[in-house]
Amino acid sequence: MKLARDEPNSSATGAILPVKFLCSSGAVGSGIDLPSFREGLARGPDFVASDAGTIDAGPYHLGAGNGAYAYEAIRHDLDILLSEVPRGTPILIGSADTAGGDPHVERTLDVVRDVVSTRKLDPLRVAVIRAEQSKDYLKKMLREGRIRPLENAPHFDEDTIERSTRIVGMMGAEPLQEALGHNVDLVLAGRCSDSALFAALPIKRGIPEGLAWHAGKVVECGTLTCETYRRGTMYGELTQDHAIITPLGRDLRCTPQSVASHSLYENGDPYLHRECSGTLDLTHARFTQHDPVSVKISGSGYIPADQYSVKLEGVELAGYQTVIVGGIRDPFIIRQFDRWIGEVKAEITERVGKLLGNRLAASDWRIDVHAYGRNAVMGGREPKLEEPPHEIGLVVCLSAPTQELATKIAELSRQPLLHHPIPEWSGSITGFACLFNRAYIERGPYWRFCVHHVVLPHDPMEMFRLDVVTLSA
Repeated sequence: MKLARDEPNSSATGAILPVKFLCSSGAVGSGIDLPSFREGLARGPDFVASDAGTIDAGPYHLGAGNGAYAYEAIRHDLDILLSEVPRGTPILIGSADTAGGDPHVERTLDVVRDVVSTRKLDPLRVAVIRAEQSKDYLKKMLREGRIRPLENAPHFDEDTIERSTRIVGMMGAEPLQEALGHNVDLVLAGRCSDSALFAALPIKRGIPEGLAWHAGKVVECGTLTCETYRRGTMYGELTQDHAIITPLGRDLRCTPQSVASHSLYENGDPYLHRECSGTLDLTHARFTQHDPVSVKISGSGYIPADQYSVKLEGVELAGYQTVIVGGIRDPFIIRQFDRWIGEVKAEITERVGKLLGNRLAASDWRIDVHAYGRNAVMGGREPKLEEPPHEIGLVVCLSAPTQELATKIAELSRQPLLHHPIPEWSGSITGFACLFNRAYIERGPYWRFCVHHVVLPHDPMEMFRLDVVTLSA
């Protein structure tokens, strides 16, 4: 396997040449700003990259095998990338179609085929890296003691592997570097470290790892790194001792504060960011204003890992859900909301036990109530619970092993929500207004994360399958 520094990028004097790159957008499918993208291409980047996914979207997309962005949105962005980027400038896309499993990679590859065919483009050489893991492989690694839990990881054993719908490994820079070594026009990767998309080629060409990984961390979310988020393109230039990050687009500007603060985004530690091969260390990083819109980064370090590791992301089917959406504006209910909703849930539980108890154990179903306007966003951390709202929006979520049972529980929930009494009422009063008619919506299957572990592979490539294909019109 070709490792990080097998392709020097040096001048006749032996000096390492700068590496220039573009981040086309924060995610494939989120939209590419064509004028600023063309402005970036005019600067002659050595590669163009874009992340296409995230675990932030939750477990559903990994379980269901489809992505968060519409087909049309993905096609729009891929059409621009494949039509505008000149051949000889590689394009890297990682975490295909949100979750980066095999179905997500295939769906994205189908879009690429469609663009090449419709546009009648020259033959396109594509490296496809699949990140979905074989259950037999994971069981073998577990038996060898090569799967380790991360902090607050759930219980994990062979039964966990077997009942998982899908498990992916989050690749680092090495599979991308291997793919680039095959002289391809496009690297299409499954689940992937966001920063690795931007670090792989610079490290391969001799740029210090700390700077390469840090630049990737800064730009992978696109213009979120700027003072104010607007449409645009991020341009970067890396040398031996610094990186310069420049936003391209109307009214976009980076400052030392905006760039440094992005290091906090999605990270528990502001200084140490773990990757497969080591840890990005920002302890001594410096951020200075290079020009009115650009920031210069220096001092970023990298601590090689004692043992290479690959993070696993896996999901299992948790059941099916039906939801009821509505609202309460009765001030008497709102004043005693906790007591009222507690009594409603107790009445629903009693009715379910009486009418469905022969089909449904108490531990097999649950009712979750989200009270918008009160504490639905912050939950127990809400600081203003003593300030009564004038109305509360309720989302009542009923979860069960089958869709039929979830819906039956919803049907049994409607009446208590509508008419459960309070002492201040005389006679029969309706205190809950349903948003829809019929009152409930079948949400379908839902998944939960069941893996928060790392694998210690024998080789950085063994968990990832690399194929090179040529697509033509």
